Amino acid sequence: MRSEPRTLLAKLCDRDNLTYRRFDESFNQTGVRLFGHRSDNPTCGETQFRRWTGGKLAGLPGPETCQILEAMWPGFTAEQLFGAPPADDPQAPAFDLEERVQMTAREAHDGADATAAASISDNTIDELRDQVVSLAQRYHTLPPAKAYEAADDLRLEIERHRDRTQVPIQQQTLMILNGQTAALLAVAAFDLGYFPSARTLARAAALYGESTRFAPLQAYADGTLAYIAYHSGESNEALAKAQRALSYGGLGDIAQRRLHAIAARAYAHLGDVASARRAIQLSADGGQNVRDELHDEVGGEFGFSAERLAMSNSTTALLMGDAEQAEVEAGRALGLLAGRTQDEQSTHVRAGAAADLALARLLTDNIEGAAEALTPIWEVPAEQRNTGIVVRTARIGRHLARPRYHGSQLPTQLRQQIEEFTRLSPPYRLGPPVALLAIES
Repeated sequence: MRSEPRTLLAKLCDRDNLTYRRFDESFNQTGVRLFGHRSDNPTCGETQFRRWTGGKLAGLPGPETCQILEAMWPGFTAEQLFGAPPADDPQAPAFDLEERVQMTAREAHDGADATAAASISDNTIDELRDQVVSLAQRYHTLPPAKAYEAADDLRLEIERHRDRTQVPIQQQTLMILNGQTAALLAVAAFDLGYFPSARTLARAAALYGESTRFAPLQAYADGTLAYIAYHSGESNEALAKAQRALSYGGLGDIAQRRLHAIAARAYAHLGDVASARRAIQLSADGGQNVRDELHDEVGGEFGFSAERLAMSNSTTALLMGDAEQAEVEAGRALGLLAGRTQDEQSTHVRAGAAADLALARLLTDNIEGAAEALTPIWEVPAEQRNTGIVVRTARIGRHLARPRYHGSQLPTQLRQQIEEFTRLSPPYRLGPPVALLAIES
């Protein structure tokens, strides 16, 4: 049962529904009205307020404080306010109950009003969503460092708006957008050669997907963790991540295409050629015309185009030692890319497929053909030489370093060009030692 107020001040605060915050506002406003905007106007902290209303004050506060309180409750002196409340009359219980009901009603209304106010415009969320979609679709045109900065700025903006809303559906939507920016940050960190940070960011994206029950985001993040793992020499971990992602429901055809391609690469790294070939076949299947809200509706970096699939499969074929299939897949990737408009063409896919085509030709001793295939590589600006491109070209450099090519002019020239190309790349200049191991192993 609620205890009786110890002072008249406490009783009046209860009657007038003055919480400390409201009391403090009224106290300060009354002080300004009486004394003007002075820096030394009396104030009342919350601890002092509890002492005043709890009957724990010895004596009275200063004269100006008393003057403010008497102005707040005309008809009462400071001595009365800090004294015990008068005895209740027989009508008091009914009055108190009515006051309690009114106070409860006001508090309930204020709470609902505060919750309604703690929201943001749906237009704001639509704008943030559009910015995420735009960044995902422009990702292939941006240097990894700029893509990272743009995604991080967007992440901070989404976080700022998350702090402003308590509406569950808005919180859910913003968490999904946060997860998508975390996924883009993971890709950018990987492209820059920061593998440990990329892994952490991908796990953050997976957590957002798990928390919001948004399976496509979880699957995309696990797929990213898979290719980070096999670039870090953890092929079994890569396969486990890809297989787990494929077990999620609610994935569209593009999502499954991407995950089967990643699984194929993991099998190839493990030397399981039969399973790698099955996974390649699954990645090439037409699917069931199923779409999802991330890989299809957002697309861009979250998508997985036909040319990107062909490039990925050419790399897998090289790992399996199948130069013929690698050349076919790389050529298909470059042909599909040529059919795109200029702004739709991915530098990463062009350079990656060109590198794979060159290595496939080297495996059949076609040095001149390899040199021709490498032509698009040299056109890639230094800031866009991401991890995927650099790892592929470094593999060619290691092949050209074999004793059989020593003293040959063209292989030596190509090897020197690759060394210079790699040396100026962000993964080589910026990435930590783990990235260098991936490039040089």
